[in-house]
Amino acid sequence: MEVKEAVKSENQLFTVLVSDQMSEKGLQPVLESDAVEVVRENIHSTATPLAEVDALLIRSATTVTKELIEQMPNLKIIGRAGVGVDNVDLDAATENGVVVVNAPDGNTISTAEHTFAMLASLVRNIPQANQSMKEGKWDRKSYQGTELYGKTLGVIGFGRIGAELAARARAFRMNVIAYDPFLTQSRAEKNRVTPVELDELLASSDFISLHTPLTKETKGMINAERINQMKNGVYILNCARGGIIDEDDLYNAIENGPVQGAAVDVYEDEPADNHPLTKLPQVITTPHIAASTTEAQTNVAEQVAIEVLGYLNGKPAPHALNLPYLDADVFEKLSPITKLTRMLGDMSSQLFREPVKAIKISYAGELSHQDTGLFNRSFLAGFFRHRIDAYVNEVNASHVAKDREINVSETHETESSGYSNFIEIEISGEKRTLKISGTYSNEFGPRVIKINEFALDFQPSHHTLYVQHNDRPGVIGKVGQLLGKHDVNIAAMQVGRSFEGGNAIMLLGTDKECDQEVLKAFAEFEEIVSVSSIEL
Repeated sequence: MEVKEAVKSENQLFTVLVSDQMSEKGLQPVLESDAVEVVRENIHSTATPLAEVDALLIRSATTVTKELIEQMPNLKIIGRAGVGVDNVDLDAATENGVVVVNAPDGNTISTAEHTFAMLASLVRNIPQANQSMKEGKWDRKSYQGTELYGKTLGVIGFGRIGAELAARARAFRMNVIAYDPFLTQSRAEKNRVTPVELDELLASSDFISLHTPLTKETKGMINAERINQMKNGVYILNCARGGIIDEDDLYNAIENGPVQGAAVDVYEDEPADNHPLTKLPQVITTPHIAASTTEAQTNVAEQVAIEVLGYLNGKPAPHALNLPYLDADVFEKLSPITKLTRMLGDMSSQLFREPVKAIKISYAGELSHQDTGLFNRSFLAGFFRHRIDAYVNEVNASHVAKDREINVSETHETESSGYSNFIEIEISGEKRTLKISGTYSNEFGPRVIKINEFALDFQPSHHTLYVQHNDRPGVIGKVGQLLGKHDVNIAAMQVGRSFEGGNAIMLLGTDKECDQEVLKAFAEFEEIVSVSSIEL
């Protein structure tokens, strides 16, 4: 099955069904188009036959199931006016050749403004003072605040929203520092912020605002241990994702120090009825409304309306979220290599936790004679999976790279090191370069055969441990004993070294993930340089 072509006869209009309430202004691109007929009715009660619908525009109220998609054989594209697409069956859309797009940028300004409004309200006790006035009181002494001027704002996660927040903070003549493992020096300079490591940000900031995606690395990242690194009297803001802050630890830190106050818009479990943080007078809370502005709702509606209209008129959809369905024979032929490239992307992203300026992908052997565009996108999809707070796959991966100013190039070589297919990835940052090579065999599947100068032959597992160490007698035994002590079973292991007694690496497949307690335990061995847990 292929993606359905958006082709109509000269006098025939495309039918666009708008199932949810959307901004009238945002919908103007389709409402004013002579090429479409817009129907604004709920999909479950519309008088328009579903079989005639060419495009569907929704927000969060409409759930698009497999059964619903199968009732719309003429459907070509679904536009979700917002970021999340949990209410759309992406697999069913893909299988039926339906493209799904969203609006990932429409709420950037609204979220940044809400965060700054929370910041200003927090330091001047505005909600508390307002409530006191409503209760008939005139209590000036209880609500003395502090100025933002000259204070240091630490931004954790410097994407679009973090950058917009920084611009507003600079207008108030605040000092802005930022921690983001992927923030390049050039982008920091462009945004006039100082890039720092997380420990420095925690220790130096008067205010800390979170703008990271929720991943296994960031879940609970602001916990008791990190809070104890902060200044006394620090303020914490979270308008990003619930779960980044350990809410119990934050509560205790506000009650007992060092946190002076907090502003929270998102929660680990929502709806957050009667949340304990709402009981603290030093905390201001809102019910996940950072993106809830008239302008944001107009922007997201307009963005998907423009993209849907363009797609119906034969243009590409840059924010497409699903991969067009491939013919079974083509898929079977390409699938092994796309698995390899996605794995290399996933693995290298976790090994290269710093800003990236360029990615070079080299193909050799049989692959050097093929169209490698899909393989490039598959690598990028795996690479960005741990780095951005958005759905990314083979369709939008190249757009994501371009948006982050990462130069992606490819070369085709004749020398394949004796392998029938050979892929080498070179990732360049500001301070170092990572090279990782892989191949695929029908017998062993995807394999990593080189990392930097270290040759090996390793079939990565779901739980993989990467150890950099000095080549000394007994190191392997120490690693095995430590993992055994923590009840981590080794399923596979490969060692690579540059020369006897020099630098070396180990790749170990384990039966379960090595948590932070296990990783920290490696610090007792002086031969160990670094340890990374890789989840594939």
